Amino acid sequence: MVQVLPGRDAAARDAGQPPGPAVRGGGAALTILETRGIGKTFGSVLALREVSMSVAAGQVLCVLGDNGAGKSTLIKILSGVHRHDAGTYLVDGQEVSFASPREALDRGIATVYQDLAMIPLMSVWRNFFLGSEPRKGLGFDVAKARRVAREELRAMGIDIRDVDQPVGTLSGGERQSVAIARAVHFGARVLILDEPTSALGVKQAGVVLRYIARARDRGLGVVFITHNPHHAFPVGDRFLLLNRGTSMGEYGKDDITAQELTALMAGGAELEELAHELRRE
Repeated sequence: MVQVLPGRDAAARDAGQPPGPAVRGGGAALTILETRGIGKTFGSVLALREVSMSVAAGQVLCVLGDNGAGKSTLIKILSGVHRHDAGTYLVDGQEVSFASPREALDRGIATVYQDLAMIPLMSVWRNFFLGSEPRKGLGFDVAKARRVAREELRAMGIDIRDVDQPVGTLSGGERQSVAIARAVHFGARVLILDEPTSALGVKQAGVVLRYIARARDRGLGVVFITHNPHHAFPVGDRFLLLNRGTSMGEYGKDDITAQELTALMAGGAELEELAHELRRE
């Protein structure tokens, strides 16, 4: 089993001190979102217990875990779908307990779920502004909507041939990129991405990872939920590992290798035992 030395933040927690400031590019970054010992129960089921994490502007925090690890519960607390039962949730240093996703959006926390909340038969620009259409008199300002959608997609480096084409004709990676650009346009400061690469092939997953990096470079904090460490490691700055609702630790990129991350997530001892069972006699 791979043994990983505790990183700077893990050592700080053991000493009863808060983790140090997030750093990217040699300067201290502003922490936007933070949880301290957060927990959630559903009746007698303990879904999340004492999970601490933080994400800063211009930083990607990857939350990794297998099915049932507590990733979905954490997303729903951060995005205002559920309220936490224990611990503290902070946004810009102020304690919050969101009653709805709208409250989270008002604080700049946007979530892109796996289903993307898009209508396949509607055009790209209609999906881009769905529910927030620009108005002109009593109707939609169609010209403005088309122009802004095209400009915002181009600003993110997204090349959509025609914003009038149905969004269902786009590839999975392109649809994810439209959802990311939409969140950025409507003022997201923290972007929570729920398994954006899970149903994509290698090439399309690479497309999404590039757009995550571009969102980061524009100064957004990104929470990237995934069960694939090979997708997380290239783009991530910090890594939070969950297992059955509890935290296995939060590591900086300098504290852990891709191989150690994979072993911790999958269970190094279990992998070795499986390899032994499958070995040819």
